Amino acid sequence: MPTNKCQFKQLLSNQGVNSYSEIVAQYQCLQIKNASQGRKMRVKKSEPSPCELVHVSFSKGSEPPVTAATMSDPSYQHLDDSQSVENSPKTDVSDGSIDPIVNGEPFTSYFDEKVPIPEDERHTWFSFRKLWAFTGPGFLMSIAYLDPGNIESDLQSGSVAGYKLLWVLLTATIIGLLLQRLAARLGVVTGLHLAEMCNRQYPKVPRILLWLMVEMAIIGSDMQEVIGSAIAINLLSVGIIPLWGGVLITIVDTFFFLFLDKYGLRKLEAFFGLLITIMGVTFGYEYIRVSPDQGQLLKGMFFPYCAGCGTPQLEQAVGIVGAVIMPHNMYLHSALVKSREVNRSNKKEVREANKYFFIESSIALFISFIINVFVVAVFAEAFFGKTNLEVYNECFNKTGPHTGLFSNNTDPLEVDIYKGGVVLGCYFGPAALYIWAIGILAAGQSSTMTGTYSGQFVMEGFLNLKWSRFARVILTRSIAITPTLLVAIFQDVEHLTGMNDFLNVLQSLQLPFALIPVLTFTSLRPVMNEFANGLGWKIAGGILILIVCSINIYFVVVYVSLLGHVVFYVIAALLSIAYLTFVAYLTWQCLVALGVTFLRCSETCHLGLISNPEILLLNNMEKEDTSSPR
Repeated sequence: MPTNKCQFKQLLSNQGVNSYSEIVAQYQCLQIKNASQGRKMRVKKSEPSPCELVHVSFSKGSEPPVTAATMSDPSYQHLDDSQSVENSPKTDVSDGSIDPIVNGEPFTSYFDEKVPIPEDERHTWFSFRKLWAFTGPGFLMSIAYLDPGNIESDLQSGSVAGYKLLWVLLTATIIGLLLQRLAARLGVVTGLHLAEMCNRQYPKVPRILLWLMVEMAIIGSDMQEVIGSAIAINLLSVGIIPLWGGVLITIVDTFFFLFLDKYGLRKLEAFFGLLITIMGVTFGYEYIRVSPDQGQLLKGMFFPYCAGCGTPQLEQAVGIVGAVIMPHNMYLHSALVKSREVNRSNKKEVREANKYFFIESSIALFISFIINVFVVAVFAEAFFGKTNLEVYNECFNKTGPHTGLFSNNTDPLEVDIYKGGVVLGCYFGPAALYIWAIGILAAGQSSTMTGTYSGQFVMEGFLNLKWSRFARVILTRSIAITPTLLVAIFQDVEHLTGMNDFLNVLQSLQLPFALIPVLTFTSLRPVMNEFANGLGWKIAGGILILIVCSINIYFVVVYVSLLGHVVFYVIAALLSIAYLTFVAYLTWQCLVALGVTFLRCSETCHLGLISNPEILLLNNMEKEDTSSPR
């Protein structure tokens, strides 16, 4: 005869009672046992306890049983009877995270340490103490808006269109903020980041395709960071270290920065803050040194016009949007927010976390926008309308290895992150060149680290592979360095920087594979509960994603049309058919999630996620546990 509620529920479980109500009872049983014995939650290969925190599959009007496959999910947590309350602190299980074990050793990850959120009863609506505790993920996310690809897009915008495209940069940043808000809310509310959600919701084939697309975006971003860092090292060494040498150095410095992770989460976030500060100071120096026209700057920022603009300016505007909104950044941000202690069974705490994360992201992206404006304004003021001949004459008598970089003709000046530094050195002195190179190096190194985290989260989420970051870096950096190193050895710097155009196209193609899933999942009430997107957000999000994807597809079409070979056109046409088919599938799923019910069909349960979205049990425990201490 069972003597308590826990034993009673164990008995029912042993008898095969697997209804939803019994799963809820199992969770309550876990709370009783964990509170009374102080057991620590751990993944364990031994026989599981009957009292477990499990995932459930939720669909309207149905209560599916918990299968063996469900119970074997590595995200489930079992009680470790070998731990005592004295030797092991109580683990917050509100986010569904785990402490995985690889080859008998603790697996190092960004979430080894969680930042506690302080109570502030004096300031109930807004607290700077709480904002400070939530500060970190948004700034790491904002680094993607300051990578070498973005810096190159900024300087080209200034040299091609002057101040006229600043409003495009502002609009793209605001759109990026709204989309990042969706990614952050997904991670806060569900306790799962975007890759984990895709893994649980999409069938096998779409899931694998999504993973491949996101990996391509991460590798493309990594290549841009390698190129930017190699160019910065070459400029700082006055050409002594060749470009291929700079590419090889990026292998060593990446592993060096990974060691900083051992010093704690807040220190790591502070280091990223230092790199952002370096970029702000260096590009701010260039801004002050050049002294742009403030009236023209404000006019270009707040008046959406482009008088006298043609195809080059239009293509540059499209390039700005493609460079600012990065696909893998959605996956990154949805994972980073899990680093804060938020009890997801408490609506108040979830709502509070969403608010502070949005405020922090707004501040971070505002700072990144200001830094981008610095770069645009410098090149708009100093080099808009300049020709190669003018720059050639200015640099002709300057000493150094870069004097022959510009042609002696009257063609419009074309700059990149390499030529941009040289031109600044010619017009404003060597200090401008070296300070520019320091800023580019900081951009490359900070983006390298966030790209590493993105890759780790994506691999863990889609494939459930628990790799160390060192193994992850070796894989992605090897793939990124091989073509970059070959171009650096056998071609010149123009071919190396020219790779950025191709890489921007590559990442533009991957945008639907991040934006469509994040809108889909955040619009599903079974997944997000009361935090699901309202009608306004569904409409606005759908329109924004349609605009961004359309702009980037146009950018791809323009790039392919310039290749000028029929073979490339045929290959592009074949790939486009497969690409658009997959995008159409994701769009169909998204539209059903948005409420377009006539698109739902009887095969939805076999082809998609809408009829059977899986969520964490803890999201449904609010009625049973409305107030829980941190």
